[in-house]
Amino acid sequence: MPIRVSLAEALITAEALDAAKARAVENHARAALANARTARDDEEYVRRHREEVGFCPLLDRNTGACSEYDARPTRCRDTFSAFPARYCASGTWEQMSRREQDAYRREVARTPGTDGELHFIAPLEHLSEPVWVAAARAMRTSWGIEVWGDFWVLTTLARDPAFMARVSAGDARGAWRSAQSRGLAHRDLLEVG
Repeated sequence: MPIRVSLAEALITAEALDAAKARAVENHARAALANARTARDDEEYVRRHREEVGFCPLLDRNTGACSEYDARPTRCRDTFSAFPARYCASGTWEQMSRREQDAYRREVARTPGTDGELHFIAPLEHLSEPVWVAAARAMRTSWGIEVWGDFWVLTTLARDPAFMARVSAGDARGAWRSAQSRGLAHRDLLEVG
C-alpha cells in the first residue's frame, strides 16, 4: 500500500538502513513512481501498487513484521495486521478455496486486535495526527518548508546529500529540481513547500 510520510519520519528510517536495504527501498520508490506516472486515477494507482509494485521491501513476508521496526513511520505504527504478510498479497482471497476462506473468517473472528472481518485494521490512526502536526512544525522550524510524500521516495531522497542540502537551505524549488534530476519527483508522491 502507498504510505504517506513526512521527511522528518523518512530521515529516521533512512539513517537505519544498510546499503542493501537502501537499494531495495530506492527500487521500490522507482516502481511506485512508474506506477504513479501511468495510472489514470487514484483507484488504479492503489490497485496496481498492490498488484505490481508489491510489498514494502522492509516487510518480512513470513512474519509480517517490519525489519526496521524501531525506525518505521507513524503510518506503519498505526496499522495492525494479525496475520502473516502473505494475506495482504493481491489475489490471495481469490485464490483461496471456499474452505480456506471459511477458515480465514473463523480465525479473524477469534483473533484479538481485529475488527472481526479483516486481518488488518488501523486502530491507532487518530494517535498519529499529533505526530504529523509535530513533524510539520519541526520541519517549518528547522528548514522553513515542509516535505511530505511517499515513504519510499522520501526515504531514498533523505539519503541524498544534494536534496537534503536544498531542503536544509529552505529551497523548495531547488529540492524539487534535485529530486527531478534523480527521477524521483512526481506531484502525487512528493510535496515540497
